[in-house]
Amino acid sequence: MRRTLVPAFGGIVALVLSACTAVDPHPAASPAIVTMTVQARGETQAVGTANADAADDPAIWRNAADPGASLIVGTDKKAGLYVYDLQGRQRSFVNAGRVNNVDLRDMGAAGIIVAASDRGDKQNAQIALFRLDPKSATLTSLGKVSAGPGEAYGICLYREGETLFAFNVIKDGTIRQVALNLGTTATGQVVRTMKLGTQSEGCATDERTHRLYVAEENVGLWRFDARANGDIKPVRMAAADGQHIVADTEGVTIAAEGKGNSGYLLVSSQGDNAYAVYRLADDRYVGRFRIAQGALGSTEETDGVDVAIGDFGPDYPGGLFVAQDGQNAPSAQNFKLVAWADIKKALGLR
Repeated sequence: MRRTLVPAFGGIVALVLSACTAVDPHPAASPAIVTMTVQARGETQAVGTANADAADDPAIWRNAADPGASLIVGTDKKAGLYVYDLQGRQRSFVNAGRVNNVDLRDMGAAGIIVAASDRGDKQNAQIALFRLDPKSATLTSLGKVSAGPGEAYGICLYREGETLFAFNVIKDGTIRQVALNLGTTATGQVVRTMKLGTQSEGCATDERTHRLYVAEENVGLWRFDARANGDIKPVRMAAADGQHIVADTEGVTIAAEGKGNSGYLLVSSQGDNAYAVYRLADDRYVGRFRIAQGALGSTEETDGVDVAIGDFGPDYPGGLFVAQDGQNAPSAQNFKLVAWADIKKALGLR
């Protein structure tokens, strides 16, 4: 989301007013910061809402038994949820209304659970829940769960033991942890509330280390203890400093390679059409990249991103990264697919 605010780290935001000088709210990253490039190997069909900021956030389900049959769920925040295959073909659509962000978890016997932040009522946040059928690539509604007052914006799922939690990020920076009871019709209960200072959206969890990462759009990245009984105090991880991250700080995703805290966190640096990468072991910045113009086009103004590690077939042998494309002219917005191996090679990651 684009706006004319200049951030100051720590949650203080100043509005810049000038009668004569136009202030660019999204300056390009410093030339001293190297930005590598990769190209998309695939893309989805465009969402159905044309001439609008509509596509927003993807979630990847990997079919371990048949990697080529893996699926991507993507939001059209004006209309509902799409399910795509790895060739980018639309397999199904459910009219779910104004759903913004999406995440999923394979819960074994309970099925593949898909959760979307429902902002249809801006005064009362809700979580729309679905079960994904991998054979038919369709979504079945499990109903909606209340997430308290405010406009639902971001969402990410977290499994602790046999309990599935949803972190619902409210537009004003409030974060509520909701315990989900999955059945024919789902129910939920808010068990914990946290707070950031200004507008926030993207989030991701690392179940190996029990960490929650949240993007405060004009400020940067924070992490929390994701456990239901954990500390609610945020820890600053990275600033939207106009160098590594150029505001807005948008989509967040985790490439969980190996055990412990190995792997990387990726965040959309929306202001300069790039993606910053941090090492999970020590929060250290390790590089940034863009999806450059190629046979399938570049990406601009990316909102949501997702990454999944593992075999996804010959085009994505080591993992798959999916990013929303905010322009995609002359078609409506869509999602671009990039091989995780290409990103690692570009950044020199082992």
